[in-house]
Amino acid sequence: MLMRTDPSSVIDIVGIGFGPSNLGLAIAIEEHNSTAPQADQLTAAFVESKHAFAWHPGMLLPGTTMQISFLKDLVTQRNTTSEFSFLSYLADRGRMAHFINHQTFFPTRREFHDYLGWAEQKVSADVRYGTRATAVAEADGHLVVEAIGPNGPITLNARNVVVAGGLRESLPEGVTSSARQFHNHRLLDHLDGLPSTRHRRFLVVGAGQSAAEVVEYLHDNYLDTEVHNVFAKYGYVPADDSPYANRIFDAAAVDDFYSADETQRASLLNYHRSTNYSCVDLDLIRELYRREYAEHVDGDRRLFMRGASKLVGSDETDDDVQVTIENLLTGEAETMAVDAVVYATGFTPTDLSGLLGDLVEPDQSNGGVDRDYRVVTTRPISGAVYTQGGTEHTHGLTSSLLSNIAIRSGEILDSVLSARAFSRTA
Repeated sequence: MLMRTDPSSVIDIVGIGFGPSNLGLAIAIEEHNSTAPQADQLTAAFVESKHAFAWHPGMLLPGTTMQISFLKDLVTQRNTTSEFSFLSYLADRGRMAHFINHQTFFPTRREFHDYLGWAEQKVSADVRYGTRATAVAEADGHLVVEAIGPNGPITLNARNVVVAGGLRESLPEGVTSSARQFHNHRLLDHLDGLPSTRHRRFLVVGAGQSAAEVVEYLHDNYLDTEVHNVFAKYGYVPADDSPYANRIFDAAAVDDFYSADETQRASLLNYHRSTNYSCVDLDLIRELYRREYAEHVDGDRRLFMRGASKLVGSDETDDDVQVTIENLLTGEAETMAVDAVVYATGFTPTDLSGLLGDLVEPDQSNGGVDRDYRVVTTRPISGAVYTQGGTEHTHGLTSSLLSNIAIRSGEILDSVLSARAFSRTA
């Protein structure tokens, strides 16, 4: 079992953030402790700003499926016999035979969310929810994590810190999230709180999978409402999920990518952007086109795809948002009133400099990252800081994805154990 921590002690690993990445790490630590001698076991604690475990609840849209195989769960690629696997989850839920008969590698997003919650309940992790880390510093030969919890400031002493801060919503310059203009990440929450929909019209900005899913959801659930999708491309680009292209997400590809020079890394990221960025599953593209074409036939339009266009202005009032859309080919601009603008405009990685301060260079928030995900600091420090995320430039496209959580968690754990073994023999 994962050992509980004494707040006054120096904890072996303090994790910042408790989403899927550090959940995978907590499981790896627990599995290590279950077989290791007492002297080799690790203590760990985690802080998480949310008040309960959640994985993109605002985008748990009905019918949406995962874009990775269930075998890329929290553990299987690291430990095929783990009791925390998706297959163990299915057995525990009594759905193994039903899932097999379903004949798919891709569970729904809602089911995978339930799996993650099941794993979070099953692991005996010491997690302080409702607690936001504010700084990481050095003191007395170890690291110190400063945080604000429900009852005020707390301090955790650590030999190692693993930052898994997740991704931050990216909104266009000049846009501030509001009741009528918001990122798709919390779509369902914002729709529940929408003041009114008197114009019966939504605008979705973006051309990726999330944008297309939002368009489909709005078209399905607001049957008397127009849905307009604005994007700079002429049309959606299909996601490349072909077998050879998907090798870019293999664990072995991380080694290849890390050892390559910067020019080749940039080339690979550019070549394979359509596996992950600004692309849409072909079946969904066809379904949306089918709907739009059927409306052309019937003469009752609700779905409008505005390709080769961009949103150039949005003026929000209490009652609506006045948007201006420019056609990039003709230069013509059109202004209309919409009830809400949904920005499916992606995410940015957590900036480590906000936590690590002068431990990393101010103009390079990651400060460089070693192959084992250890952050290269501006000076030698007592202990180590690891990052789960924000490493696309060094480790490839799996940096912010679920695909490599199991392997990455094991590699970070091995690095911590190796450093401890070395310090004992030094």
